[in-house]
Amino acid sequence: MAAVRLVILGRQGSGKGTQAARLVDAYGSVHISTGDMLRAAVNAGTELGLEASVVMDAGDLVGDDLINGIVAERLALDDVAADGFLLDGYPRTPDQATALEDFLAETGTPLDVALNLDVSVDEVTARMVARGRTDDTEEGIRRRLDLYESETAPLLAWFAERELLDVVDGLGDEDAVFDRLTSAIAGRLRVGDAC
Repeated sequence: MAAVRLVILGRQGSGKGTQAARLVDAYGSVHISTGDMLRAAVNAGTELGLEASVVMDAGDLVGDDLINGIVAERLALDDVAADGFLLDGYPRTPDQATALEDFLAETGTPLDVALNLDVSVDEVTARMVARGRTDDTEEGIRRRLDLYESETAPLLAWFAERELLDVVDGLGDEDAVFDRLTSAIAGRLRVGDAC
C-alpha cells in the first residue's frame, strides 16, 4: 500500500480522535499530533525542542516559526518517509498550512487530502454535554467551538482553494463514518495515480 499523507480536521466532539486512530491502523501512517511532537522534540533535546521548552516553561504559546520547525523536523524522519502521516492538530492556520506545503514541496511528497469531519455544532455540543465533564458546560463548549470556527474557517478555505479539502459527514456509527473517510482517501489516491 502506498504511503498516504493526510490532515484531519474537525470540531471537538466530532469523533476526530477515534477516526484518526482507526485511519492510522488502516493505512499504517504515522500519527502526528502537535502536542506529541512538542513533547518528543523537548525529550529528544533537539535545538527546536529546547527553544520550545523555554517558551512552554514560561507559560507561553509556541509560535508558528517554532512549531513549523518542529513539524518539519518530525516529517523529515525515516518512518514518515516510508509510512506517510496523519497530522492531527496541525496546521491550525493558513500560515502553518503554507509552511507545511513548502516543506512537502521540498521533499517531493505532496499532501494527499485534508479531511474535515463535519458534525453540526448542535450535535457536538450534545455529545460533549453527555460526556459529563465539569468543563463541558454549554457556555464553555460554545466558547471553544466559536474559537474553533473563527480559527478554522480560513484554514478550510485555504485547503479548498488548493482542491485538497474533502468534507466528510461525521454523523452515524463509527464504522459508517470510517467507511466515508476511507472512500474519500481512496478517491484521492486514484486521482493521484491517474496524474
